[in-house]
Amino acid sequence: QVPLVESGGGLVQAGGSLRLSCAASGRTFSSYGMGWFRQAPGKEREFVAAIRWSVGSTYYADSVKGRFTISGDGPRNAVYLQMNLLKPVDTGVYYCAADLRASASLGFPADYDLWGQGTQVTVVS
Repeated sequence: QVPLVESGGGLVQAGGSLRLSCAASGRTFSSYGMGWFRQAPGKEREFVAAIRWSVGSTYYADSVKGRFTISGDGPRNAVYLQMNLLKPVDTGVYYCAADLRASASLGFPADYDLWGQGTQVTVVS
């Protein structure tokens, strides 16, 4: 069973908005933070945004700062990504992930222990 389930992806025109959601499914766990990554065809999975529950700090890739907002509910292991002013370069499969080890960094896939299956986001011009 996939521990995290994403939803909210879809097809949108450039300049539009989407809101992604991610929630724990079945398995009970406690996370120290959660994040969003994305992967475009033929490219490496890249960091998008993360939130650290203990201090409420949020982190963003430079490419999405000012356009995307991460929020969430730590005790429920739920995280959201509000994406505004979308661009074609934002196209990809978006994955949420949970950190169970209090990783010092939340910017790399290796910092996370649980992943969802991903949701497709396609931005057309």
